[in-house]
Amino acid sequence: MYVYVKVKFTAALILSAGWLLCSIYLAIPWYIDLSARLYHPLPEIIVLGLAIIPGWAMSFTIFSLLLDRRPRYVEKPFEPPPLTLLIAAYNEEEKIFDTLKSVWLQRYPAHLRVVVIDDGSTDRTADRVTDFIERHTAPDKTFELIRQPENRGKAIALTTGLATVDTKFVITIDADSYLYGKAVENLARNIVLGPENTAAVAGNVLVRNSRDNLMTLLQEWDYFHGIAVIKRVQSLFQGTLVAQGAFSIYRTEAVRKLNGWPPKIGEDIVLTWGLCDLGYRVSYAENAFCFTVVPQSYWQFFQQRKRWSRGLIEAFKSYPRALLRLRMNSPFIWYNLFFPLVDSAYLFFFLPGLIAALFFHDYTVVGMMTVLLLPLALIANGLFFWKERRIFEEYGLKVRTNLVGFCIYLVAYQALMAPATVSGYLGELLNTTKRWGTKK
Repeated sequence: MYVYVKVKFTAALILSAGWLLCSIYLAIPWYIDLSARLYHPLPEIIVLGLAIIPGWAMSFTIFSLLLDRRPRYVEKPFEPPPLTLLIAAYNEEEKIFDTLKSVWLQRYPAHLRVVVIDDGSTDRTADRVTDFIERHTAPDKTFELIRQPENRGKAIALTTGLATVDTKFVITIDADSYLYGKAVENLARNIVLGPENTAAVAGNVLVRNSRDNLMTLLQEWDYFHGIAVIKRVQSLFQGTLVAQGAFSIYRTEAVRKLNGWPPKIGEDIVLTWGLCDLGYRVSYAENAFCFTVVPQSYWQFFQQRKRWSRGLIEAFKSYPRALLRLRMNSPFIWYNLFFPLVDSAYLFFFLPGLIAALFFHDYTVVGMMTVLLLPLALIANGLFFWKERRIFEEYGLKVRTNLVGFCIYLVAYQALMAPATVSGYLGELLNTTKRWGTKK
């Protein structure tokens, strides 16, 4: 039985509102106790940041996933359009050849034009691209190289490539990514068969180097278990908030209305919000798989997540009216507004409170109310895993056994990420120096 998306949205909103009211009622004694011990507004920050807001967001996601039944575009015939693929590369000599090889292996029924923009690399990236072009020629695919004399950033590199695009749709791929199966066709199928006002579709980006060390093991679960699920729920309500540069397809005309990718550190999220501001819809293709290289060290991870959080603040600064335009994805935008509060509360109150509870038996911060979130978290994570595993199995992928990484992900991942995100929020608010590049 088909249920309209607006009905699903209303149901999820009502059910999560019920959870919210119940949480507020249960938190009153905790709030009173905190008020007797701490100066205001610390009690408000702790209760909202550690219990009320995260609990509502988790419940809304759970109810939305339970109602999710997305269209099966893979079963519908379509006329594949010619595509242009843009790859911005900076010092990627080790990975760029494999990335181009994965594009070469794509069996797409129409012509693919692949443009690599070498953004002033100081290594042999351009030589590797030239070598690949000389070895691979075919009537259905063409490869080109644009060399920029100096490093000017990913956004400018992509916009430079955009100026050469003459196809209706354009795809961006990171220079260290690898396309799986019919990734390009599935991405194109989603935007061609989707609603006419769809300006972008994000692909399903997963971790390519998960076996390198513990840091990459943790990120494997983040991409598989967290990021993919959030994009899925956002697309259900017709508004994925980030069509990531690692692998997404865009309507060329729509991107040109915004003069290409904005020269921001979070160019992909700012562009996505710009498309939404123009009235377009942004979707998500769960079956368009792309495997990307993630940071191997904590410092590289710190810098990447710092950049992502700065990009979120850039999006709010660029499109503040997104908070006032009521759409079905508005709850996600409002929740993103509270990210600095939630992450700061976790970093500055929950972690010290956890230490106080474990070693000094002081349960002022980490008490019964925060413990009550654990069953909800377990339900959410179980549902997330079940949904994503079904997608993997359907398309011939296997969820790798990684119990150690999963347990550490559940217990400690947020503690690793919070310092980076808070640093990013502060950096953007204070307008400190920005730079592109997190893996070098």
